[in-house]
Parts: sequence; C-alpha cells; structure tokens
Amino acid sequence: MFRKITIITIIAFICLSFFVSISCAKKVEKPTFSGERAYKLLVAQCNFGPRPPGTAVHDTVLNWLRDFMDSLADETIVQSFSGTGYKGKILSMGNVIARFNSKSKKRVLFCAHWDTRPWADRDPDSLNWETPILGANDGASGVAVLMHLAEILKHNSPPLGVDIVLFDGEDYGHEGDLDRYLMGSRYYAKNLVTNKPYYAVLLDMIGDKDLKIPKEGFSKRRFAPNVTDSIWARAKFLGLPAFVDSVGPWMIDDHHPLAAVGIKAVDLIDFEYPYWHTLEDTPDKCSASSLNQIGELILDLIFNPLLLTR
Repeated sequence: MFRKITIITIIAFICLSFFVSISCAKKVEKPTFSGERAYKLLVAQCNFGPRPPGTAVHDTVLNWLRDFMDSLADETIVQSFSGTGYKGKILSMGNVIARFNSKSKKRVLFCAHWDTRPWADRDPDSLNWETPILGANDGASGVAVLMHLAEILKHNSPPLGVDIVLFDGEDYGHEGDLDRYLMGSRYYAKNLVTNKPYYAVLLDMIGDKDLKIPKEGFSKRRFAPNVTDSIWARAKFLGLPAFVDSVGPWMIDDHHPLAAVGIKAVDLIDFEYPYWHTLEDTPDKCSASSLNQIGELILDLIFNPLLLTR
C-alpha cells in the first residue's frame, strides 16, 4: 500500500511539475505595438527634410529627438562628439541614449542610426549624386520603431533594463571611405555609459513595404550566432513572415563597433531595397505593416526575455 501511494505521489508530482513548467513557459502579457504610430513617427522625421551631419536641419532634429526621449525615459543622455568631414569640415554630432528601468543590471540594447546620407550617390540620375537623401527607410524606419518603443516603455515598465540608442554619423562617408562611416557607434562603443548589455539588436532599413530579413552574415556567423537563432525562432513563433531563415549579405553596419567591444550584436536589415541611397527613399516606399512586425518582435524580446544568457 505504501509503495503504491509513493508511486502515485511521484507520478502526481511529475505531472504537476510538467503543467507548472508549461504554465511558466506561456508568453507573458506584453503591450501592443502600433505600426501606424511608428509610421507617423517615420513621416515626422522626414518632414524635417534630409538630416546629414553639418547642417542646420541635423542640429534641429538632434534637439527634437533628445526632447522626445527625455519626456519618456528614466534617463536621457546625449553623447556629443565630433568628426572630420570632407575638405576639413568639423562635424558636430550626437548619439541619443534613452534608458528604461535604469537600476537594472540586466540590460539589452536596441539601436538605429538617425542621420541621413549627404549624397544620393546611387541615384539613377547622376545629376542627383550630390543631393542629400530623405532617408525614410535608411534611417527613419529604425528610429521610428524605437521612438514608439520608448512611448510604450514609458507606461509599461520592462522586466529588465532597456537602452535605446540612436546613433549619429552612420552614413556620412563616400563609398569605400570606412573611416567616415559608423562614427556614432564607434564613439558609443569606446565610451559606454551603461552596463554592457547581454545583447544588442540593430534596426536598419526595416520599413520596406516588401520586407524580407534574412540572418545577416556577421551576426549569424561571427558576432552572435546563438542570439541570432533565438531571435529568428521568436519571429517564427510570433508568425512574422518578414523573417527569412537563411543567411543573407554580410553588412558593414553599426553592429561592428559593438561586437568589437564584446557585445553580442545582431543586425536586422533588408538590404534588397532598390531605393537605397537614392532620392526615392521616401515614406511611400515604407509601410506600417513592416514596422509593426519589427516592433512586435522587439516587445516580445523585452517582455519575454528568453535570451539573457552569456
């Protein structure tokens, strides 16, 4: 009799443990992301016009982004720095850092570049090659998602620390002149103002109407293979069709300086964008639906933090 009771008890305990584990594995309730709101924030950036370093519009938008984040975040920091442009021009730039749940030592980083390219050097009309681009997808799309994310986190405290960083000076250089690309992320990586995050996710060119995001080569093969696979697994679980389970191009992007200082960095990018570095990179080429997919994924990573392993 005792033996039967013991076996039954053990079986009951195993079953209870199983159901508890299933219950604990359920997705926690997370806030709702609005692709429509993110799209409005994309348009709002573009309404300022092109935003390359060294222009009055650039400085106006820097102040606008700072004030926007300062109204929402626990702490907002502007990292001011300078770089040397062409013909000896000194460029004043700034990274905007917004921190949420700032006391938490467990942190994740989400980032994008907010500057735009000073020249449309991929435009089919050579007369436009010296004209600044509007940068609706290449710049504003990732920033728009993170701006709306900040609005959400203001009213929904995240279970871990979240740093949002808007990099300046990503897209300034002429093709082949790598010293004048990634200026903001290089400065940030050398001057970290927060605890090193468990991982970082870079958003670049994620607003394309026909959004297809493969696993970026450096992210998957070198910088953060496990984190990359986990993110794509979450995207599949959420039913996000933009995420393609294959390895795409190897990109020189803002995740490189982060990886160089030991941060596991993943680049979400759709490089198959025919309007890249042309005057046609305008809001009508982007969609709220694409922005919504990215935002839904980011919220899931924050509120179902399954990736916090070194």
